[in-house]
Amino acid sequence: MKLVLATSNKGKVKEIKALCEEYEVIAYSELIDEFEIIEDADSFKENALIKARAVYKALKDAPQGYDKNLIVIADDSGISVDILNGAPGIYSARYGGINANDKENLNKLMQDIKSKGVKSSPAHYTASIAIVTKNGEYSVHGWMYGEALTEAIGDGGFGYDPMFIPLGFDKTLGELDDEVKKKLSHRSKALDLAKKIIKSF
Repeated sequence: MKLVLATSNKGKVKEIKALCEEYEVIAYSELIDEFEIIEDADSFKENALIKARAVYKALKDAPQGYDKNLIVIADDSGISVDILNGAPGIYSARYGGINANDKENLNKLMQDIKSKGVKSSPAHYTASIAIVTKNGEYSVHGWMYGEALTEAIGDGGFGYDPMFIPLGFDKTLGELDDEVKKKLSHRSKALDLAKKIIKSF
């Protein structure tokens, strides 16, 4: 069974491929040209659905035709920091500005926490996975709780991983090995639920 990812984020593609080894997983950009998707909803769930619907429609309308059993999945995820009243939340991917890269987003978030006069704050990651198929639309969520730091430690993972220590651990996601992260990850938890839905098709 082929799963088409409604993302061109290389970090997400790599992580989702590793978490879904039983399926053939490809980025939609391997099938059609990349295009801009405006994520203008106010929740992770709705933004994930916007992406999955847009890619499903684009593949369905593609000149070369499409697989009727097409399954498109999209992830919308981010980090919410308590001392910043839940920011950056749904704006995690562009927290440092519209065209900000991972490092710029990371540095801005660490600086904003530091500006509150603390070295860390409780925080959590949210992942919403949307699934769009001929059978309908579905969505699931996963969460991971821990502490957001004002310094980056470790060079593993991507995004905000080097500044986040999961609950019960003393190392950041940037330091923990991939097998440990697979069990903890908000995306992993959401994908486990998504796979149950996919298996039912």
